[in-house]
Amino acid sequence: MDAIDEKILSELSRNARTSHAELGHRVLLSRNAVRQRIDRLERKGYIRGYTIVRDEDSDTGDFVSALVLVYRQDRMRGGEVLAALRRIPEVVICEVLSGDFDLMVRLEAQSLERIRGIWEDIAQMPGVSNTVTGFGLSRVINRPRVMRSQDSEP
Repeated sequence: MDAIDEKILSELSRNARTSHAELGHRVLLSRNAVRQRIDRLERKGYIRGYTIVRDEDSDTGDFVSALVLVYRQDRMRGGEVLAALRRIPEVVICEVLSGDFDLMVRLEAQSLERIRGIWEDIAQMPGVSNTVTGFGLSRVINRPRVMRSQDSEP
């Protein structure tokens, strides 16, 4: 990754819909050269996906969020639980924790009923011994992750 790649990532972080031609103008490369660099950044994992970020006040529908802390029966052989969680689209984050809890799962869904259904599914999974769930009441800080040069090292 060089300085031009960093500039391309910075520009795409500000506006992922910027055209290759516009990016080329900003980094002093041709549209085709920018496209090739973006393709390479995707292949190497520097760009791993594209997403939609919604305004909190938008009328596109409110999401309900919840954190589910999961106790597994066997921490070392709990891969089935992780595989099942990967198949639930409303699971937006799943982290393995140290300490008392084994997993922290963040859910975002269209309704409380859907969250409840997912919670029931998680609680009934083979290998799950207990869960503790908390609902998000309001979002106070919502920072997108900013890539810094040290974060982008392979």
